[in-house]
Amino acid sequence: MPKRVDHAERRTEIAQALVRAAGRLGLHAVGMRDVAAEAGVSLRLVQYYFESKEKLLLFGLRHLAGRFGERVTARVRAAGDSPGPRAVIEALLMAALPVDEESRLFHHLYTSYAVLSVTDETLAAQPFIKDPDAAEITLTGLLQQAADAGLLRPGTDPHAEAVGLLAMSAGLGTSVLVGQRDAESATAVLHYQLDRIFRP
Repeated sequence: MPKRVDHAERRTEIAQALVRAAGRLGLHAVGMRDVAAEAGVSLRLVQYYFESKEKLLLFGLRHLAGRFGERVTARVRAAGDSPGPRAVIEALLMAALPVDEESRLFHHLYTSYAVLSVTDETLAAQPFIKDPDAAEITLTGLLQQAADAGLLRPGTDPHAEAVGLLAMSAGLGTSVLVGQRDAESATAVLHYQLDRIFRP
């Protein structure tokens, strides 16, 4: 009896191959033939599941966003059974810092997608590119929750601090990626900023 093909699993395997190939060659340079070679399948099979490079990129983009969500969830769970606002905020921001191979790859490809979206309307319309808005809303809500509980220093503006923390996290991530500073110093800066916002 012929083996049944799990099409969702096959598409995911191809998306994972895209992520690996793009991490090595650059998102702008990677082609469907590169992805096929990375996945160990024929070009024709990649074209069967994804009719164009654009569709492959969009699926890969969603796959990458899902992986990032899983990473954040794992960090929040590691913070304990009932983590407070600071622990959740720290998990969100640390998940985006390129402190290991997976997060370096995520930051590299996320930045590449963002740059490509400047001139590609289809990419720009994807929720993944708009995720900073969702992150800003989430972070503002967590900081407001902390303020209501008396955990923030007096005069702290939850929304302004959320915007600043996200901008700082993105900048720190890029500085680590290009070798300007190491992961330990970036993490120390992040903790310093949280200490500035939260009461001791």
